[in-house]
Amino acid sequence: MTDSVYTCDLQSPGLAPLRVPISITIIQDGDITCPEDTSVLTWNVTKAGHVAQAPCPESKRGIVRRFCAADGVWGPVHSSCTDARLLALFTRAKLLQAGQGSPAEEVPQILSQLPGQAAEASSPSDLLTLLSTMKYLAKAVAKARIQLDCSALKNLLIATDKVLDMDTRSLWTLAQARKPWAGSTLLLAVETLACSLCPQDHPFTFSLPNVLLQSQLFGPTFPADYSISFPTRPPLQAQIPRHSLAPLVRNGTEISITSLVLQKLDHLLPSNYGQGLGDSLYATPGLVLVISIMAGDQAFSQGEVIMDFGNTDGSPHCVFWDHSLFQGRGGWSKEGCQAQAASGSPTARCLCQHLTAFSVLMSPHTVPEEPALALLTQVGLGASILALLVCLGVYRLVWRVVVRNKVSYFRHAALLNMVLCLLAADTCFLGAPFLPPGPRSPLCLAATFLCHFLYLATFFWMLAQALVLAHQLLFVFHQLPKHRVLPLMVLLGYLCPLGLAGVTLGLYLPQGQYLREGECWLDGKGGALYTFVGPVLAIVGVNGLVLAMAMLKLLRPSLSEGPPAEKRQALLGVIKALLILTPIFGLTWGLGLATLLEEVSVVPHYIFTILNTLQGVFILLFGCLMDKKVQEALRKRFCRAQAPSSTISLSTNEGYILEHSKGGSDTARKTDASE
Repeated sequence: MTDSVYTCDLQSPGLAPLRVPISITIIQDGDITCPEDTSVLTWNVTKAGHVAQAPCPESKRGIVRRFCAADGVWGPVHSSCTDARLLALFTRAKLLQAGQGSPAEEVPQILSQLPGQAAEASSPSDLLTLLSTMKYLAKAVAKARIQLDCSALKNLLIATDKVLDMDTRSLWTLAQARKPWAGSTLLLAVETLACSLCPQDHPFTFSLPNVLLQSQLFGPTFPADYSISFPTRPPLQAQIPRHSLAPLVRNGTEISITSLVLQKLDHLLPSNYGQGLGDSLYATPGLVLVISIMAGDQAFSQGEVIMDFGNTDGSPHCVFWDHSLFQGRGGWSKEGCQAQAASGSPTARCLCQHLTAFSVLMSPHTVPEEPALALLTQVGLGASILALLVCLGVYRLVWRVVVRNKVSYFRHAALLNMVLCLLAADTCFLGAPFLPPGPRSPLCLAATFLCHFLYLATFFWMLAQALVLAHQLLFVFHQLPKHRVLPLMVLLGYLCPLGLAGVTLGLYLPQGQYLREGECWLDGKGGALYTFVGPVLAIVGVNGLVLAMAMLKLLRPSLSEGPPAEKRQALLGVIKALLILTPIFGLTWGLGLATLLEEVSVVPHYIFTILNTLQGVFILLFGCLMDKKVQEALRKRFCRAQAPSSTISLSTNEGYILEHSKGGSDTARKTDASE
C-alpha cells in the first residue's frame, strides 16, 4: 500500500461548495518513524519526512504542526494558534473597515479590550492578529473620520506599550519571519489613531515606559514656536517654527499638534533603506518620533520641524519612515531631511520639511568625529595656503628667468595655474565649515561648487602639463607654437572641470544627493563625490602611462630620435616632473578613495588628511624650490653671486633640447646621408 490523498466535497444550500484534501500516510514495517510524544500536545507516531498536525488547545483556533526528520527525530513545533477572543475582535474590526457596523460605538469597545489581549498574547499568530486588528481599526477611524476620547486613546497606548515590550525572540522574530513588515503595520496604525483625539480632551499627556504622547490644541493665536521635549534616552527635543504654523490658521480654525515617541519600535522595523542610504546596516537611537498636525478634521503633512537627538556618535542621517517604499512595506528615507552640524556636541540636529515618523540612523562603521583630525585639517590647510603664497612670491621674483624658452614657459605656466587653483580651493574649503550647511543654504552650495571646480581644475592643469611633456617626449625636435598651445591648455584646465562641476550640480542636487550630511562638500554615498575622484584617478593613470613611456624610451634610446645624450637628458626631465606630481596628487586621492569604504579604520583618514592638506607645501618644495633654475635665480636675486655653470636643472634640460634642436636635426640628416 502507498500513501493516498482523498478529497472531500462539502456542500450546503446557499453556500459555495468546500473542497478539503485529506492525506493518509501508510506506515509499514521497517519504515523510519518519529515516536509518540505526549509532553505538551499529543503527537502520534509519524513517518519520517512527513508533517504531523495537532489541534490547538482550548480557547485557541488554528493548527499546530511538527516535522518528522529523515532520521526519525522530531523537529520544532510551529503553531498558528490564535486566541479565540482576539480572533473575534479581529473579525469585528475587519467588518468595520468594510463599512459594516458603527465605528463610533464599536471602535472604543474594541480598544478597551486590546490591552488585555496584548498582555495574554503568547504566540506569533496572536501578535500578528493583534497588529492586524489595530490596522483595521485605524482604517475604520480614518474612513469614518471619527474622533476618540481620552479613555479610548489611553487603551490604545497601553496596548501599544505592551506590544513593544513583548519578547523579541519568542514573538517578534517569529512574527517578522512570516511578515517582515509587521513593525511598519504597528507604526501606521498607532500614528493614525493617535491624532484622532477629541478637541475637548486637549491638552492630553500620557507616559508609559515605551510610549510617550503629548497633544495640544492651539487657536488663532499661539506661541512664537511650538517646542516640546521628552525625557527619553537619548534625550529628544522637537520644534516647529511659527512660520510653518501660521498658514494653517485660517478663519479662526483651531489646530492640534500631537507628538508621540515610540521606544524600541525602530529595532522592530525592517532594515529597508531608500535612495541615497546604500545597503549598509545602520544603528538607531532606540526611538521613533511621530509628529502630526490636524486642522479641524484635516491632516497636514507639510511643515518644517527641527529635532535634536542627544547622545549620538558618528555621522548621523536624518530619516523618516516612508510607508510607500518597497511595494508598500515601508523603508527609511532621507528625502526632505537634512542633518545640521553641531560642533563639539554629541547631539544630532535634524531639519525636515514634512511631518511623519522620524528617527536618525548612525552608521556603525563610520569613523567618529575626532577633534584631532579636524585640527589637523585646519593646520594643514593653513600651511598649504601659506606655502602657495610663498610659491607665488617666488614666481614673482624669478618668472622672467625660468621661462626663457617655450617648454619651460608651458611647464611653469601650468604649475602657476595649479598653484592659483589650489590656493583658491584650499581657502574656500577652510571657510566652508563656518557656513550654514544644507541644500537650502546658497552659500553652502556655492562653496561646494567652487571647491569641486577648483580642485578639479588643479588636476586638469596637471594633465595639461603631462600632455605637453609627453609631446616633447615623442617629438623631441618639434617646437610647440605658444599662441596655439596656451589656449588649448586654458580650455583643458578650466572649461573641462567647469563642465563636470556643473553637470554634477544639475544631476545630483534635485535628487538630494549633492551635499554631504551636515557639511559643505560632495556627498560620498549618492555618487556626487565620484565625479571628482573618478577624473582625478584617470588623470593619475595618464601621468603613470607617460612616466612608463619615458622610462622605456630612456632604457631603449633610438638613434633616429637624436643624439643619445640629449635624448637621455630630456627623458630625465620628464621623469623628474612626473615623479613629483604623481605621488603628491595621485597617491593622496587613491588613499582618499579608500577612506570612502565603510569598514576602514581611522589611520587612513589621518594619512589622507596629512597628504591632502599639505599639497601646497609639496608643490612649493618639489615643484618650485628644488628646481635648479629657480635656485640659481634666487641666488642671483639675493646673493648677487653667479651660480656654478655646471648646475643642471629640469628647465636647463628642456632649454638644451630646444636650443640644440637645429644642430640635432643637422646631425640626424648627416647620419642618414652617411647610411
